Amino acid sequence: MTKRTYTCGLDAAIAVMGGKWKGLILFSLGEGPLRFGELRRAVDGISERMLILQLREMEHSGLVHREVHHQVPPKVEYSLTDFGHSLNAAMAPLGEWGEENLERIEAIP
Repeated sequence: MTKRTYTCGLDAAIAVMGGKWKGLILFSLGEGPLRFGELRRAVDGISERMLILQLREMEHSGLVHREVHHQVPPKVEYSLTDFGHSLNAAMAPLGEWGEENLERIEAIP
């Protein structure tokens, strides 16, 4: 019998999502592939360094695909994998819940 790393599915999902920025990156890439600069503008408030780190983690976990187009100037596009799309779909109800309860959540001291 193998030892389980996570106690439940929610624990595993949160481990993959981890942090503030990955959900916003997933949401932004849900509309289609974006270049780094486009993605940085889409995710308001993220620093270049943090975006690079988050994209690397998401690529490592299989959520994001990084495609390098060999041209001048160099072009790199990021897109969601099927795994990333499935997580994005799973996060949609949570986003809807947040929208429905935004005023109440913002009022929490």
